[in-house]
Amino acid sequence: MNEIIMEETIAAIATAYGEGGIGIVRISGPEAFAILSKVFQQTGSADIQVRRVTYGKVIDRETGNTIDEALAIYMKAPASYTGEDVVELQCHGSVVSLRKTLSLVLRNGARLAEPGEFTKRAFLNGRIDLSQAEAVMDVVKAKTDRTFDVAISQLEGSLSGRINEIRVDLLDLLVNITVNIDYPDEDIEEMTYEGLKASLSSIGDDIEKLLSTTGTGRMIREGLKIAIIGRPNVGKSSLMNCLLKESRAIVTEIPGTTRDTIEEALTVRGIPVFLTDTAGIRQTGDVIEQIGIEKAKEAFNNADFIIDIIDGSSPLSEEDRSILEYIGDRKALILLNKKDVGTVVIPTDIKDISPNSDIISTSLLTGEGVDEIEDKIEELVYDGQIVQQASIMVTNVRHEELLRKSKQAINDALALAKRKEPLDIIEIDVRSAYDFLGEITGETVTDEILDEVFSRFCLGK
Repeated sequence: MNEIIMEETIAAIATAYGEGGIGIVRISGPEAFAILSKVFQQTGSADIQVRRVTYGKVIDRETGNTIDEALAIYMKAPASYTGEDVVELQCHGSVVSLRKTLSLVLRNGARLAEPGEFTKRAFLNGRIDLSQAEAVMDVVKAKTDRTFDVAISQLEGSLSGRINEIRVDLLDLLVNITVNIDYPDEDIEEMTYEGLKASLSSIGDDIEKLLSTTGTGRMIREGLKIAIIGRPNVGKSSLMNCLLKESRAIVTEIPGTTRDTIEEALTVRGIPVFLTDTAGIRQTGDVIEQIGIEKAKEAFNNADFIIDIIDGSSPLSEEDRSILEYIGDRKALILLNKKDVGTVVIPTDIKDISPNSDIISTSLLTGEGVDEIEDKIEELVYDGQIVQQASIMVTNVRHEELLRKSKQAINDALALAKRKEPLDIIEIDVRSAYDFLGEITGETVTDEILDEVFSRFCLGK
């Protein structure tokens, strides 16, 4: 199937839909330059040169009509994004211009590219591996500097480089096992079970180090979901406004003002955060308010992190205690708010009910304590570790799953080695670990997995 696809020349609009200064139609495949010759007329007599920008017009030669002024760039294989001959026509960023240009290109021999097909061709042509291909969309979708930095690092091959290093160690181990199985009487170094266990343990530790980054990686890539809960009129909406640095939520002294959940996306210390301001949790006969309370509980259950706000200027109420019991052993941040009025709540009373919570005294009216809240969010994401700019992180769920499968295969092989089972049985698990890691980089991937990965890409990429 892949051979048939690669023989065809594809085209698509590579820029976002809508108005803009420039829009790009991208063409890739063996007929890219021939199609360019049919639809583009350069100004002057100079020939189009490789990797040089040429000014001219996009022209429908059947009618003689000019569609648009454009710049053409021809990149000859293999020095291109896809590893094939690639042409980019940079037109005015008009929806009409781009649509007409693309239509003309398709009429002259190209077919419309499938989502992600340009990047898929880059992978199939060996220009990038599969983990780098997946990083392309992470770069495109990045909403924060940190998310972008991690995606760029993966695109440059940081993760695949580390995976390949582990696979080299596994391959060396497989070779030694195979030699000892097939040539037991030859004059070769005998593989002892002690040496086998040491090698497997070392490789397992390397995989575990990558797995230890998955929590932070997921939050950086997908964002941290935080639910703000508490009884009515304790400052939940004020906290949202403080973190957003704008008046997004309505703040009044009337309990029950927030009837529905309010969701906002923001960035905290380079971390994408999805903040949900919930209705105050309390007993109420108001049907509408009760619906809001049920939504608050749903947000609580779906959140990665909970911020519970308590009016620290008055003793804990039954509603406060019920909410703390609802939190239980979950990791949460408790804000003793209204510090400007005075604090009477004792932190030990909170710890008795919610032992895993961190406690901060705040005055959301004045903004006191907001920096500490952001510190706690950052600490939660990075698990108290100092993460360097170039640190390798696993941000992709598919990669995490394959790493876990590989680690389990290593653990199974180690258990067999400890029981001194035959080497040919141990070899099966070691080879499985090797193949699972190969699926991350695409070395052992199937067409079905490729189709699934690239179907998530946008058209034109």
